[in-house]
Amino acid sequence: MQRVQTERAPAAIGPYSQAVRSGGMVFVSGQIPLTPAGKLVDGGIEAQTEQVLKNLAAVLEAAGSSLDRVVQVSAFLADMNDFARFNEVYARHFREPYPARAVVEVARLPRDVRVEVACIAEGGEQ
Repeated sequence: MQRVQTERAPAAIGPYSQAVRSGGMVFVSGQIPLTPAGKLVDGGIEAQTEQVLKNLAAVLEAAGSSLDRVVQVSAFLADMNDFARFNEVYARHFREPYPARAVVEVARLPRDVRVEVACIAEGGEQ
């Protein structure tokens, strides 16, 4: 297992890695809408989802992968009423065949954000 870290995404705010490479796969930790400098993105679900997906893309790139190689996504929404607007932004970043995905509403997310997304991708060759 190899740790992945980039300054193009927010640093881990706990005892975890931004991502790890293992067995030809990249496992990206949940990303919330923080800029690489650690500033929380203002705005609704659309702006927050854009930042989250930028963070995922940056971590995947640092791992030698990309959003095009994502096979599974786990998304956590603070409010399922945001689902349609989340999907609109999400669909601009992923193409067919779309990754397998789970989207769930949760009681609370770190820093009271509206969305968090984690993923698993192919690749990660160094």
